[in-house]
Amino acid sequence: MLGLARPAAPPAPALTAPPPASGAGPLRPVLSVLALIGVWAAGAALLDDPLRAPGPAQVLPALWEGLASGRMWADLGATLGRVAAAFVLAMGLGTALGIGLGLSRRANDWLDPWLTVWNNIPALVLIVLCYLWIGLNETAAIAAVALNKVPLVAVILREGVQARDPALAEMARAFRMAPLARLRHILLPQLVPHLLAAARAGVSLIWKIVLVVEFLGRSNGIGFRIHLNFQMFDITGVLANALAFVAVMLAVEWLVLAPLARRATGWRAAA
Repeated sequence: MLGLARPAAPPAPALTAPPPASGAGPLRPVLSVLALIGVWAAGAALLDDPLRAPGPAQVLPALWEGLASGRMWADLGATLGRVAAAFVLAMGLGTALGIGLGLSRRANDWLDPWLTVWNNIPALVLIVLCYLWIGLNETAAIAAVALNKVPLVAVILREGVQARDPALAEMARAFRMAPLARLRHILLPQLVPHLLAAARAGVSLIWKIVLVVEFLGRSNGIGFRIHLNFQMFDITGVLANALAFVAVMLAVEWLVLAPLARRATGWRAAA
């Protein structure tokens, strides 16, 4: 006896994208910073020692006074100029070195120990050596910062090249793509995440080393100003100058690096 036909199963519900985030998303970084300031104020109130542990009530007026008088702007400009110059130099040299090592196994076998040694030399040693070899000038300051950053960029880019998709390289060879076309359409799109990681790590590392360079041998900049505050045992001044440059770096992250990361991700997907 023929059985009755089983009714067809209802179609599975289509997967839908999650609802868009609420408008509070962009406010979260601001709220996080305000919460951090609140924790700072609470800690300062518990310690109750404005000279040794000043809170926002002491540091923020000092920061405003430095900005309003114009003195702090000159120091910020000098430090930002050194950060930008060292960043461009380190990213250019480190990217070229990393891509070269990633594409050539023989070169990587020879130079990998050198890169390991270079990457583990303390930043202070390179700074002192550059000042002794080149002199207490702007060239030595920028060179010292860039030399501290190049090996890190090279390692990140080398790993990115070695992790590239071999199928895309085979396709490029099969279609006899020109070297520049391979670089633009095959290699660079795969290196975008690694370039962004190197850039973000570079900014956070370079500005810290720039402050050390200015502390040791420059006559302007935030690091030089912190040196003066240190000599006067002015902890409020130290924190005010540091907070000014941290605010600038947060602005660079939110207004430059984050939008660039989103745009680069879209370009990589389109490529």
